Formats: sequence, structure tokens, C-alpha cells
Amino acid sequence: MSAYDLIVLGGGPAGYLASERAGHAGLRVLCIEKKNVGGVCLNEGCIPTKTLLYSAKLYDGAVYGEKYGVFVKDANFDHKAVLNRKKKVIKLLSGGIKSTLKANGVELISGTGVICSRENDESPFIISVGSDIYEGTRLLVATGSSPAVPPIKGLEEGLERGFVLTNREILDLTEVPESLVVIGGGVIGLEMASYFNSVGSKVTVIEMLDHIAGENDEELTSILQKNYERKGIAFKLSAKVVEVKDGFVEYETDDGIQRADAGKVLLSIGRRANTQGIGLESIGVKTERGCIITDEHMRTNVKNAYAAGDVNGRSMLAHTAYREAEVAVNDMLGVEDAMKYNTIPSVIYTNPELGSVGETEASAGKKGIAVKVVKIPMRYSGRYLAENEGGDGSFKLIVDEESGKIIGAHALCNYASEFIVSAGIIIESGMTVDQAKRLIFPHPTVSEIIREAVFQC
Repeated sequence: MSAYDLIVLGGGPAGYLASERAGHAGLRVLCIEKKNVGGVCLNEGCIPTKTLLYSAKLYDGAVYGEKYGVFVKDANFDHKAVLNRKKKVIKLLSGGIKSTLKANGVELISGTGVICSRENDESPFIISVGSDIYEGTRLLVATGSSPAVPPIKGLEEGLERGFVLTNREILDLTEVPESLVVIGGGVIGLEMASYFNSVGSKVTVIEMLDHIAGENDEELTSILQKNYERKGIAFKLSAKVVEVKDGFVEYETDDGIQRADAGKVLLSIGRRANTQGIGLESIGVKTERGCIITDEHMRTNVKNAYAAGDVNGRSMLAHTAYREAEVAVNDMLGVEDAMKYNTIPSVIYTNPELGSVGETEASAGKKGIAVKVVKIPMRYSGRYLAENEGGDGSFKLIVDEESGKIIGAHALCNYASEFIVSAGIIIESGMTVDQAKRLIFPHPTVSEIIREAVFQC
């Protein structure tokens, strides 16, 4: 039986980063991944979607380049070539992760890790991978999540036939469908709607809520929706899907049962934590609504057992998983650290991008916080105006009226993903408006919009 200081179940963002950090600190680490190192983010999510979206953005630039004095005759798009490039990017990044783990002394094995037993709080965790048995002084569960599949008539059959796709299958789709119905107007649904709309599909988004993009700022998401409606995407809001059939999707609104034609259907209504079948019950790990319960140090209720990433259901984002992994390892090493969730930035990589951090007007209102809202058009930024002809981007700042502290920032514009972290740092550090006025931003950059907004307060 092989013994380790730390056994990690899962080689996604939380798992591989925790393994790397712990190995670098001198711990003997075993990382167990049942499929592909890098997890959903690298293989089926963040990275491949961004690869596709960048190609679509370049294509849009060619098609509409006349606005910038650039004329491209007979611009065309090769979806299969884009997929080949996606595979190359994944391979390079996957190889890099494996090399880094090896360099830090981490043993990486392929298979499904199952928690078998533990005699008491001072005993090692016993983990099986097939017929092999391992023991570890500490355990980190980082098994990630899978697409949620609701009980909609015809959905399971559609998935089996390949008519209905999840984020995994749509990224390997070799032909652009004539029409695509997206069930769910969240991050993945909107990003894929953006891509397939750009490359020629007739796209319909069906969303149960009366707005898209979940808990993001509704004013900005409304602008985003109008942008895509102008590009031909149809949005069916306050709509419930009732049945999926070959060639179309039936949905219900206040106007009754309606249908949307579909060459393919993308199911994108959220994800569920992968907590089943890994033996959590054998050591008494507590869960709630299928997610592992963790404290601010990523500890579970079981001594020396931790959980990080999507499996705890706190914030299903890769960068959240990275930070949770660091917090967990720091706790193992006796380094003071704690996880905070109030300033985690989020981005929807549509064209334009939607970046958000901190409180929205709605979330602040629910907490009883009186706020001042500053909203300015992105044309206040010279860099944005130079690179976005006719763009209707917007930036919004949320300020606590009582303290004067900046508590939220939201941007609808290209490059939002690159500068929203600056706003996050301002919020995290507890800066007031007056303090933020003293910051110097490089010129010309889109990030200067933060400074412009601050001086409007």
C-alpha cells in the first residue's frame, strides 16, 4: 500500500493546482484523475470555448471591417479548422500541466478514486483506484461538476441520439447546424449562442427567467440581449421547455405552447456537483443539495478532509477553484488564509464581453445597502472608441452611500475580461471613491473607464 501526505481526487483546476502547490511545498502528493487532466475548464469549457469565440471574433472583424476601412472580399469561415486549432491548444496546455505536476513531484494516475474507509480522525484515508489501494494523511475532493439534466420529455432520448448536446459534445460538433436551440440563457448558453450566430446558425435561446445571464446586472444584460437580437438571435424569456423532439423544441409561455426549429439543441441550464459514487458516505462527509459543505478554509466536517472547486457548489468558476485550492493547501501547511467570495469577478465572453464583480443594484438592495449608481458610456474611453465603431458599451459603478466605498463594478464592452479585475482589487481593498481617484491608469487603455466613473461620483 502506497502512502501519501495528500491524496487529491480530481485533476481539474482545483485538483491540479492544489497538487502543484502542495508538491512544491514538499508534500508527497497523489492526484487521481479519471478522464483528462485540466478538467472541464481546459477540455470542455473555458479554454475551448474561448478558442472558438476568438475565431468568431476575427471572422466578425473581417465581415464588418468596412467600418474601420478594412475590406475583405468573400470572407469565409472553416469550422473544422477552428476545431483543429482548439485541439492543439488543449494539447499544449494539458502537456504543460502534466509537466508542472511532474516538476513538483506529484504522482498523477488515471482512474476513478473512491474513498473506502478511515478508522478514526488520526488514521489515514484509504482510497481505491480499481484494484489498487492508496492511503493518505490528508484528502482533497475536487471532483468537479457535470451538466444538469432536468426531467424534460424527450431530453434523455435526444442526448442518446446526439440531437441534444451538452457543453462537452457541442465543442466537438464538426458541422455548423442550420439552426440551434439553446436551453438556458446563462454563461455557457450565451457564449455558444454568440459563436454559432457568428458562423451562420439561426439561434434561439429559451430561458425560464424574464432576463438572460442570471444574477448579472439586468440593465447591462438587457443591452447585450438587444445587441444579439439585432444580429438575429431570438430570445424566448419566461419560457419553460416542455418537450424535445427531432427537429424542434416545444416551450410554454403565457401565450401557450410554441415551438422552435432545431437542427441541434444545446442543454445549458446549470451544473451539478460530482459527489455520487466516490465514497463520501464511508467517512461521513456532509453534503447539502448534493454539494460538499466547506468552511472558509475549505475544510469539510471530517478532520483533514477538504473540498474545493465545483464540488462544493459555492462558485462554479475555474478561478474560484484555483483560489480555493490555494486556501486549502495553506491550511494544510499551517499558513493563515481564508476564502472570500464577495469579490470574485465573472465574465461572459460574448462579443461584447460582460464583466462583473461585487454587488449589483439588485443584490445590494436585498442586503439593505443604500447605494449610489454611476453609469457612463464606454465612449468615455478613448481606446474603446478607437477600436469599437458604433459600440454601445456601458460601465456601471456601485458605491455604498454610507461609507463611500466602491462595492460593485459591471462592464459591457470588449476587454471587460481584462480590466474587471482592477475594479475587483479596488473593492477587495475597501477603497472609497476619494481613494480610488488617486489611482493612475495607463493611457490609452479601456481600464481608464474606472477612473472616469469614479470622477462622476
